[in-house]
Amino acid sequence: MSLYNALNQTVHENAEDITITTIEDVIYIGMKNDVSILLDENLSLWEQQSTLNPNMPVRGLMYFGNLYSSYIKTNQLNIYGTKLQKIPTPQYVVFYNGTDKSEAVAELKLSDAFMHESKGGFEWTAVVYNLNRGKNDELLQRCKPLSEYMELINRIRDNQESGMDINTAINMAVDSCIRDGIMSGFLIKHKAEVISVCLTEFDEKVFVKGIREEGMNEGLIKGIFDLLEDYGEIPENLRTEIMKQTDLELLRKWLKIAARVEMMEEFEEKTGLSVKC
Repeated sequence: MSLYNALNQTVHENAEDITITTIEDVIYIGMKNDVSILLDENLSLWEQQSTLNPNMPVRGLMYFGNLYSSYIKTNQLNIYGTKLQKIPTPQYVVFYNGTDKSEAVAELKLSDAFMHESKGGFEWTAVVYNLNRGKNDELLQRCKPLSEYMELINRIRDNQESGMDINTAINMAVDSCIRDGIMSGFLIKHKAEVISVCLTEFDEKVFVKGIREEGMNEGLIKGIFDLLEDYGEIPENLRTEIMKQTDLELLRKWLKIAARVEMMEEFEEKTGLSVKC
C-alpha cells in the first residue's frame, strides 16, 4: 500500500482493498514475477533488479499476458463478443538498485527489440526507477519500506568501500539497521535469510563481471540449500531437482521463495517442485 501510494501519489489506507495478483501458480513456474497487485482498477506489477536488463519490456508483456488471462477468467469476461470489455490499466515498474550508471527514471521500450520497424504502432514499456542516492529521493521519502531497504543496501556498500569483506559488510549493516530501528522487526525475525539473500545478491555482481555462469548457478543453489536446511533435511529428490536446474532467473526466484517460506513443504508447493519430484 505504501509503495502504491508513493508511486501514484494517492492516500489509500485500507490494505484489504488490495488484491494480490503475483504469479505463483505451478503452471507459470518458469515465469514468476516479483509483486503484482490490483487496486483502483490499475494492475500494477513491480520488479526489483540489481543489474540493468534491457529485456524487461518483453518479460513484462509475458507477465501481463498471464495476469490478464487470469483476470478475464476470474471475472468471466466475454472477449469474443461484440461488447468492449474493460480491463485494468497496466502499470509496469522496475526498481533498479545496482551500481551501473542509470538515469533517475528511464523508459525501456519493447520496440527497441523489434527486428523490423513496427508499422502497427505496437508498444510495451517498462518504467525503471533508479533507487540509488540522489536519483529518486522524493519517492523514497514517500515510501518508508523502500527507503529503509535502500538504507540497508547503502550501508552494505559503504562497509565494503571501507575495506570490509562482503560477509562482514552485510552482517555489520544488518546489525546497525536493527540497532537504529531500520527494518528492525523484519531483520530480527529474518536475519539469517536476509544475510543469505544479500550474500547471493552482492556475489552476483562479481560473477557478472567475469566469473563463469556455472559458478553463479552454484552460488544460487548453495543459497537455496542453506535456507532450506533450517527446516530440516532436504529430501534427496528435491535436492536433485534443484541441482540440475541451469536457468539463472529461475534459481533467483527459488532463492527468494526459500527466504520467504516457513517450511520445506511450502517451498515445494510454491515452486512446483513437489509436482516434479
